[in-house]
Amino acid sequence: MRGYFGIGVEGISKPMNVGNLLRSAHSFGASFFFTINPTVDVKGMKESDTSDAFGHLPFYNFEKPADLLLPMNTALVAVEFLKDAVDLPSFRHPQQAVYVLGPEKDNVSPEMLARCDYKIKIPMKFCVNVGVAGALVMYDRLISLGRFADRPVHAGGPAGMSHMPKHDSIAMQQKGFAPQQIKPEQIV
Repeated sequence: MRGYFGIGVEGISKPMNVGNLLRSAHSFGASFFFTINPTVDVKGMKESDTSDAFGHLPFYNFEKPADLLLPMNTALVAVEFLKDAVDLPSFRHPQQAVYVLGPEKDNVSPEMLARCDYKIKIPMKFCVNVGVAGALVMYDRLISLGRFADRPVHAGGPAGMSHMPKHDSIAMQQKGFAPQQIKPEQIV
């Protein structure tokens, strides 16, 4: 994948959420991880860090949004459930980006939003866990900036990598969409 990215959280208070997001950042190839004014002992997360992310990712802790240092030519992107935020599937990720997520049960601070170049949201009915939200953003970055084959028109993977299902689409249309083991009286 081209470029680089960092990801972090502002005001996080649940240690398992920090651990979840940190492990995901390590797995998705983040260049660094950061916290801003966490209310949780982040160093204590090393005990639950099964991927040794602390040993592989630079980790930075900042006291306030103004202290966050960014590499030159890097876009700051808030991941926030805001009306005027761009829906994630419609967002083109900058090659050099830093993503910041807000705390549980709250938003990215106005000070942080004022620093951001972009605001994006995951098009869902309501907010999800911060670790899940971060993983979705990193996955979207991976599939949009990574070097993957285009999605095929039909179900399955690229030609030569997919297996034909046991039943074809004509049979599915004739029998309906319910699995064969479902009895008609079980369908609501």
